[in-house]
Amino acid sequence: MKHLLKMLDLSKEEIISILDLADQLKYEQKHGIEHQLLKGKSIGLIFQKSSTRTRVSFETGAYQLGMQSLFLSSRDLQIGRGEPIQDTARVLSRYLDCIMIRTFDQKEVEDLAAYGSVPVINGLTDFSHPCQVLADLMTIREKYSVLEGLKMCYIGDGDNMANSLIVGGLKVGMKVSVATPENYEPDEKVMAFAKEYDTFTFTNDPKEAIKDVDVVITDTWASMGVESEKEIRQKAFAGYQVNDELMAFAKPHAMVQHCLPAYRGQEITEDVFEAHADEIFEEAENRLHAQKAVMVKLLQEN
Repeated sequence: MKHLLKMLDLSKEEIISILDLADQLKYEQKHGIEHQLLKGKSIGLIFQKSSTRTRVSFETGAYQLGMQSLFLSSRDLQIGRGEPIQDTARVLSRYLDCIMIRTFDQKEVEDLAAYGSVPVINGLTDFSHPCQVLADLMTIREKYSVLEGLKMCYIGDGDNMANSLIVGGLKVGMKVSVATPENYEPDEKVMAFAKEYDTFTFTNDPKEAIKDVDVVITDTWASMGVESEKEIRQKAFAGYQVNDELMAFAKPHAMVQHCLPAYRGQEITEDVFEAHADEIFEEAENRLHAQKAVMVKLLQEN
């Protein structure tokens, strides 16, 4: 693994290896065992999109691994004034050991990796959110001890979360069902990948998607960059709220995940969110551990 650009790039073995290391690092952190495995290294954190969890988890994780982290907003970099991403990549590669970027266009992440000479981590794009999905898989495995054979459903917008969950879930042997409204389907490249698996189901009916599942996942209906469509989307997604009525179709003790921020009363009700808050915030914490595992893998194996 040279970079973490999207879930499509990872093999099942690489995903499981990251999760195993994340479990180990979480255990050590909880028991006060220092693991400054990357002491003396540095990581640049480029933010074209604002963040709570991504910034804090990467900065904290880098510190716990003994690394220096540099927060680089688009307002501070020449990239914000039009410098080509390939030039930024070649410059930063001469200063840093690793780069994380949170941005809009997947091509920016791919170009950063292509033109730079250090590992690149996708902290989020409109197409993919691999760090979040690794944390999701980690949280699911913590609850059930396995991933293979579990049934997971995603209900909502066919966004970066849907794209990454489909690929990650199928690769580790889960059954994956997805329900989105018409015209809000996941990316066509992801759908083409998923059609190779008889364990994948796509529907416009959330009740069909959620039937007898072990894991229910949703996301905001209006992700960063499409806030202007909020009213249109609220109408389109009216029947896709994760509520008690919908949860009745899942297995009795199904877990709920949400990448946050959550808009209670829209994609998920207050009651369902609070009933599963421990699982959701464990998922948020696991961003820290999963990302630490990614940084260690990239910097110790390259």
